[in-house]
Amino acid sequence: MNAIEKLLCDERITVRKAGPPDTEGRCVVYWMQRAQRATGNAALDVAVKVANELKIPVIVFFAPVPFYPHANLRHYRFLIDGIPDIAEDLKTRNIGFVLRAYPDHSLLKFCEETRPAIVVGDENPMREPEGWRVKVAAKIRVPLWTVDADVIVPSKLLLKEQFAARTIRPRIHALLPQFMVAQKNLTAHMRWTSPLRPGSLSVHEDFMARWRLDRSVGPAPDWHGGSKQALRVLHEFVRERLASYPEARNHPEVNGTSRLSPYLHFGHIGPHAVALAVERSDAPAKAKQVFLEQVIVRRELSVNFVRFNPSYDSLECVEPWAERSIAEHARDRRAVIYSESEMEQGTTHDPLWNAAQKQMVLSGWMHNYLRMYWAKKILEWSPSASEAYQRAVLLNDRYELDGRDPNGYAGIAWAIAGKHDRAWSNRPVYGKIRYMSLASTGRKFDSKRYIEQIVKLERTATPGPASRSLA
Repeated sequence: MNAIEKLLCDERITVRKAGPPDTEGRCVVYWMQRAQRATGNAALDVAVKVANELKIPVIVFFAPVPFYPHANLRHYRFLIDGIPDIAEDLKTRNIGFVLRAYPDHSLLKFCEETRPAIVVGDENPMREPEGWRVKVAAKIRVPLWTVDADVIVPSKLLLKEQFAARTIRPRIHALLPQFMVAQKNLTAHMRWTSPLRPGSLSVHEDFMARWRLDRSVGPAPDWHGGSKQALRVLHEFVRERLASYPEARNHPEVNGTSRLSPYLHFGHIGPHAVALAVERSDAPAKAKQVFLEQVIVRRELSVNFVRFNPSYDSLECVEPWAERSIAEHARDRRAVIYSESEMEQGTTHDPLWNAAQKQMVLSGWMHNYLRMYWAKKILEWSPSASEAYQRAVLLNDRYELDGRDPNGYAGIAWAIAGKHDRAWSNRPVYGKIRYMSLASTGRKFDSKRYIEQIVKLERTATPGPASRSLA
């Protein structure tokens, strides 16, 4: 077994197209998509290992497109923020970087131009990017490997959809010692020096200017993307808030959470970096345990759900008990039904729900505890559970910086379809789906203070597409 074959013993690697590297190949291409970072990236490390063994350079190919479902200006602006960090960090590792954008986004054409020995990419369980990988594997002329770089335990090792946190937790914990290790950030032995054809972009170029995309949702004013900012947010959380996380995390009126979800979604930081920073901190053991449960077990349960359940973004994902319960209550009379527009505008009778919706629209982020309440009220106020599910998906994906993500789909599935939960007491509309009320939620935190904060946010919001949608 040669050194390249030995690399395939790494259980994070999936061979999409088999075969030996092209002996006449001039480089290794790393196809960057989900893991948009140059450090703490297992997929990039694999590409560098292969390149060093073959004694050829590594070049990263990153090519955003404007037609990803439900993505808009808000999401693309955050993505663009991170590009200079990628280029700067790659340079320190002796790795080339090529930025192309639609319509010059074809990986296959780029491979014809650069003639790689092998292509290495990152994994993404979402439907659209997985479809891209399948198509490329069918057409590419050299081997294609993908690496599960944005979870700690490789998703494929869990084999099937897990029922709940209690079933996935022991499986993940058994594998953590093997996989929860720092990434090596290897340096490429050979630098890429070949010239590229016209079409490559400057890392500071606003390629979106010529795109036709949804500009009705403006950039999130208080968020800035990129690996450097992600590390600042992580270190601030570990230093200032991790110790109080178990008590503060369910209090939306205080900044008690990590606020790392957008950076994890865009791959500006990886879960290894987050988990290891927490594990190595001086915070109390309980705080570490509670946070690591969220960033490892719960997050990877969400990835497992999306990977193994093709109906993750529709009500068809339900468990049999929930499907029966929802069907039994399909004709229940709703006390109130709101239109999709009324929900989007945040004009319901419920001041807490309205505040949560407006926080999401104006800032691009909603506290996770309120996301649960928010989704459950959409179930209560929509004509049907199926329509409620679709409304929640569309609103979450449209406004949240971390929308279009396994965490979001799993959260909606939990709130509306009982996924990863159990049957509760039977009640109108909800059936046996867990219920949350304004009164019970308000007793757990200072909801009045939270609502006042959002009213202030709305008054001071800079006029623009997102704020106009609430006019």
